Amino acid sequence: MLGDGGSVSDRQLLTLEPMAGDPEVGRWLAAMEDCRRDTLREIDGVTDAMLDVVPAGSDNSIAALLYHIALIEADWLLADVFLLEDARSAEPALLPFVDRDVDGHLTTVEGGSLAEHLARLTAIRSILLDRLRPMPASDFHFPRRRERYDVAPDWVVHHLLQHEAEHRSEIARIKRDLLRA
Repeated sequence: MLGDGGSVSDRQLLTLEPMAGDPEVGRWLAAMEDCRRDTLREIDGVTDAMLDVVPAGSDNSIAALLYHIALIEADWLLADVFLLEDARSAEPALLPFVDRDVDGHLTTVEGGSLAEHLARLTAIRSILLDRLRPMPASDFHFPRRRERYDVAPDWVVHHLLQHEAEHRSEIARIKRDLLRA
């Protein structure tokens, strides 16, 4: 018996199973997928009608946050790890909007469906997995020289995990506020 009263058959196995040839890189990618599962669980119950609403006390809508998560993931991966000009030029159909308006606020993204936002997140994540899966650990830890900083893919993945978790919390609060209203 488990301490919570559940049976042994109810026991979960919580591990990060490698998703790439290099086990170290693969575990980081597994962490990214675990983080995304948590985000998708949080989005469960969000309707299309809820996406564009900015509740009192909030600066963003769920739609703006979902777009921002996708854009930042793509930008760190494509611009900083793979040294392309920027993610929006590399993926203009997926990322048609800039990240922030002239006042520094997240861009308002309106009129899309939840299915469209989820498809964008899935497409960007597929690009990330396809590009990082074959990477050896030596390259994963090797910093890329950028104009203002040097950054390694391992730090980028760490940052993306934290970034998505922080915005997932914001999405949860907005969802809760909208469901209460």
